[in-house]
Formats: sequence, C-alpha cells, structure tokens
Amino acid sequence: MIRAILFDLGNTIVPFDFRRGYLRMEKFCPWPASEIPARLKNTDLVRLFETGAIEPRDFVHRLCAELDLQMTYEEFCDLWTSIFLPGTLIPESLIASLAERYRLVLVSNTNAIHFERIESAYPLLRHFHHHVVSYKVGATKPSPAIYREAIALAGCAAGECLFVDDLEVCVEGARRDGMDAVRFESLNQLERELHARGIDC
Repeated sequence: MIRAILFDLGNTIVPFDFRRGYLRMEKFCPWPASEIPARLKNTDLVRLFETGAIEPRDFVHRLCAELDLQMTYEEFCDLWTSIFLPGTLIPESLIASLAERYRLVLVSNTNAIHFERIESAYPLLRHFHHHVVSYKVGATKPSPAIYREAIALAGCAAGECLFVDDLEVCVEGARRDGMDAVRFESLNQLERELHARGIDC
C-alpha cells in the first residue's frame, strides 16, 4: 500500500525551458545561445552548484568569468530564474488533496538560486511535508543518497513510496532503491497511474 508520494519538481510540477535563459544570456556574452549549454557543461559548475559544493556568489562569479558575462549578481539571478514558466503542470488542488492523505516529499535536482525563486513563485510547494533538494543533500538523482534521504523523511518503507519524475533515468534509480515509480508525461496520465494504485485524485 502506498503511504508516501515523492514528486520531482522541474517539468513534473513546475515547467521550465533552459532556452529562455540561454537566449537572454547571449545578449551579455560573446557566445550564441546554441553554444552556451556545451560551454556550461564543460565547466562542471552547474553540477557543483546543484550538489552544494559551491555557494551562489562563487558560482555566479566563476560562471560569468567562464562565459565572459558582463552583469551583476542580481542581474544574473534574474536571468538564471527566467527559465521557469507560469502555472504548474499539476494543479495545486491535487497536491493539496494528496497531502491530506499521504506524506508528500519533493525530490529535486536544483540549486539555491533556482529553489529560492521557485518557493516564492509557486505557493503549492507549501503542501509538501518535506523538501529534499540536491544542493542541501550533496547528491543528485539518480544517486541512491538522495532517494534514501527522501525515503527516510517519508517515514515508511521504500516499497510504500510512489516516486514521480519526468526523466526515465531518475525513475529507474528510484526503482533500484525499492520504490514504485512512474514517469510523468501528463496530468491525465498521472491520474491514471494514481487510480491504478488505489489513490483517489
């Protein structure tokens, strides 16, 4: 029986599009938006930031140096959070209803700048009993460490947890740790998955 539901955040609850950020970023640096993702990946700065290995201002300073970005910390934070789209993929009413009957745990690969913005812009996060975010845990999905932290906070056995994520690699990681897990594709599909497990929406 399912006692806890663990939700991913980005493109499961909150829609985002990195291209929005890259298009804004190219106005402040010599690189076109199409080249920025590869240059970011080569630095390893995003991974370090998402695992809490570097602090926000250090991350911004180092990334701006790598990309020749000419902007203040505040301007960067505004640009860095422009990837998030209005509205949510799962309605707050469903999250609130589930929170009354199940332990809800948010499990996200994210960073301090993004998560601060998300908490202020998407009030439905208040319905979650716990937030397990990579930069605080020091590990990203699909590492077992972040799943085990979430299971511990859910307060039940792994087999009593349902994990929902839009990325198959993260879904597979949750299954390896003993959880039931489904890949999020749409609200209707999620509702069918919940009904199949006896969870009323």
